Amino acid sequence: MYDRFGKRLLDAVLAALLLALLAPLFVAVALAVWCRLGRPILFVQPRAGRHGRPFTLMKFRSMAPGAAPDAERLSGFGRALRASGLDELPQLVHVLRGEMSLVGPRPLPLAYLAHYSPRQALRLRVRPGMLGPGVAAGRNAVAWPQRLELGADYASRPARLGRDLALAARSLLVLLRGQGVSAPGHATMPLFAPPNRRRPGEDG
Repeated sequence: MYDRFGKRLLDAVLAALLLALLAPLFVAVALAVWCRLGRPILFVQPRAGRHGRPFTLMKFRSMAPGAAPDAERLSGFGRALRASGLDELPQLVHVLRGEMSLVGPRPLPLAYLAHYSPRQALRLRVRPGMLGPGVAAGRNAVAWPQRLELGADYASRPARLGRDLALAARSLLVLLRGQGVSAPGHATMPLFAPPNRRRPGEDG
């Protein structure tokens, strides 16, 4: 019952409630981004949703605009914003719309679809999530093979309320501790691609 109906219903109810309760925080973060980084306030990028369907993901911007490397565009304010997870708050809108879930594999850029193995592509069976196995394991500090395997494992089994609650709790603990903001040796996370084609870039 939870897998077929309950998960989506719980997502919609909690997203609507959180959007209402956290409205003052949304305004505060938006003003902080505007004051420290200017406009635009939101970072938007096409991402792969359930079954690979594209949607335009929103998050509060944490980097200065431009083509410079991430390390040069990411200020102390941006690092703190990313560490707190507050930059992800606009994704509650995607949860309410049904493009995302509160718990699931993180939504990744469309360009990554061509590089997934059949096993890794299993992550596309479910809606991507704000919290989930990759976040709970350590966010960007977790290497791509492990992150994608965690997503595939989550998606290959029926959704269970207990598992989602446990993943949400562990994910929130990681966020509260400010863990996993970046991969070792990177300002954020290297792009996922075959080893001979990888280069640094924002994971989001």
